[in-house]
Amino acid sequence: MPFPLFNSVASWLLKKRFHQMELFMKYPQEVQLELLNQLVILAKDTEVGSAYGFRDISKYEMFAERVPLMRYEDFEPLIERARRGENNIFWPTQIKWFAKSSGTTNAKSKFIPVSPEALEDCHFKAGKDMLSLYFNNNEDSKLFTGKSLRLGGSKEIYQSNNTFFGDLSAIIIDNLPFWAEMSSTPSNKVSLMSEWETKLDAIVNETINEDVTSLAGVPSWMLVLLNRVLETTGKDNLFDIWNNLEVYFHGGVSFNPYREQYENLLPRSDFRYYEIYNASEGFFGIQDRNNSDELLLMLDYGIFYEFIPMDTYGTPNEKVIPLWEVEQGKNYAMVITTNAGLWRYLIGDTVRFTSTDPYRIKVTGRTKHHINVFGEELIIENAEEALKIACEHTGSEIIDYTAAPVFMSGKKKGSHEWLIEFRKAPEDADRFITILDNALKTLNSDYEAKRYNDMTLRLPTLHIARGNLFYDWLKKEDKLGGQHKVPRLSNSRDYLEELLSMNRN
Repeated sequence: MPFPLFNSVASWLLKKRFHQMELFMKYPQEVQLELLNQLVILAKDTEVGSAYGFRDISKYEMFAERVPLMRYEDFEPLIERARRGENNIFWPTQIKWFAKSSGTTNAKSKFIPVSPEALEDCHFKAGKDMLSLYFNNNEDSKLFTGKSLRLGGSKEIYQSNNTFFGDLSAIIIDNLPFWAEMSSTPSNKVSLMSEWETKLDAIVNETINEDVTSLAGVPSWMLVLLNRVLETTGKDNLFDIWNNLEVYFHGGVSFNPYREQYENLLPRSDFRYYEIYNASEGFFGIQDRNNSDELLLMLDYGIFYEFIPMDTYGTPNEKVIPLWEVEQGKNYAMVITTNAGLWRYLIGDTVRFTSTDPYRIKVTGRTKHHINVFGEELIIENAEEALKIACEHTGSEIIDYTAAPVFMSGKKKGSHEWLIEFRKAPEDADRFITILDNALKTLNSDYEAKRYNDMTLRLPTLHIARGNLFYDWLKKEDKLGGQHKVPRLSNSRDYLEELLSMNRN
């Protein structure tokens, strides 16, 4: 089929899905309760279903009362049995795929189950929905007249017993339907290469002569690739190579620190950016409007949602609520029950609702990625916005950063210590940190209170990192490419001390 005709047919089919989305937007509670009921019925005869009496569960309150909250550590023994080939432990269909994810807070690898239902009804469905929403908002799109440049993880698929594991992106690429593979570049062989530097060059060689119309990948790693493309071709911007490029689908890390750098590489005012929110555990949200910074929470992907208000998280008064009880503007830890057999699973992400009709969110950080040593409750969302303000006022650009507390010692008060690698460093580092500090005060009243008259916290300190410091650290940790990222904020000084040591050497 000629590409222009394929473009027309595909866009028509994808737009039809939009009407199904309208159903869960209009009836979110009903859709979620029906979904929970389906999950419980499907898993009633599994080992987990028998242990918690799924056969008798007839309403949400019974489910919440019987099934405890679970972290990976609680679930790990069951997952390890499933990886050895046992079936019907926490999900009725055979699970042969496991997404390997070490995240950023734990060096130990996690193996997240990916069932056939999760692949088909969550991850693949989300990919189609991403396009459906995009086409619905951009009827003049020519997306399918060219190819999507995808940048996934740099790990191959490995076999263990009768099961397989690898990066989620590698699992998805290995299972893609033919139409998705036809419209993507680079080839599966190159996409699944394990050595990052070799893979970068191979991607450049395969894609520079393609008609690339969209980009998809994590902003930090995609930026590395796109700069390599410009270095290789000697061109000034990406439109000199791919004139029909129209959208970048991004997720994994906040886009704010990278936006200006992308706008320099893609200097067209009508170029579009679309954010997605996915993880090894599932696909959760998609930007559903042009020029928006909010994500529509997708309610019919086989995922039932619960939330813990962060002001009670980890306390004796911790409270878990269903979706229909959340409030706009509040910060929540997310709890998921999925069609891969994760039951009331604490994923570790925090979100804030920007709307409850329909349910739209912003990802605000991680439950473990914040600084709250002094009661300042500094979250990643605050840090990203404050850094953006500091960069705008000083004309600087950031590649990567991390921050940690400086603990009180004797009469010496505490503070925060920042290590930032700049693409374009500020002329006056003291002015940068002062602007950053003032922005954090404006954005976070708890931080402002602790900084008042230096009562608890002193002015933060700033270290400027050498070039490629964070890249070298990730390489040392074997975490180049894919969803891997530097820990942004931490209550511990472990990451910062290791990076500072590398910075001095």
